[in-house]
Amino acid sequence: MTQQRNTVQRQIILDTLKKMRVHPTIDDLYADIHMGHPSISKSTVYRNLRQLAHKGAIRQVSLPDGLERYDGETNPHYHFKCTGCGHILDLDIRYLTGMNDKVQEEYGVQVDRHDIVFSGLCQKCQG
Repeated sequence: MTQQRNTVQRQIILDTLKKMRVHPTIDDLYADIHMGHPSISKSTVYRNLRQLAHKGAIRQVSLPDGLERYDGETNPHYHFKCTGCGHILDLDIRYLTGMNDKVQEEYGVQVDRHDIVFSGLCQKCQG
């Protein structure tokens, strides 16, 4: 089995994602990377994001808007999406691993993780 090498481009993509901390779409991330590294193509960003997510180095976040978003925080956690401004933030609440066990027991499936996204108005949009 061949091991994928950690390319300079992949490291730039990973570093940029972790620095952003805003759960960007591929387009958002590419725009940020392109400013400092115009030689990195959108297809390179896309391909490397997929590989990083597959390896568990980042998380792909599924949200109701249907756009793929990415998160540099890999520890299990929940998200909140503001329906006003679209801002997404990590929630610092206990991840309920017991839910995985309950679903496995009741439905006979294997659960690796679950994602929950809360939605509503952030503090800024409430004011």
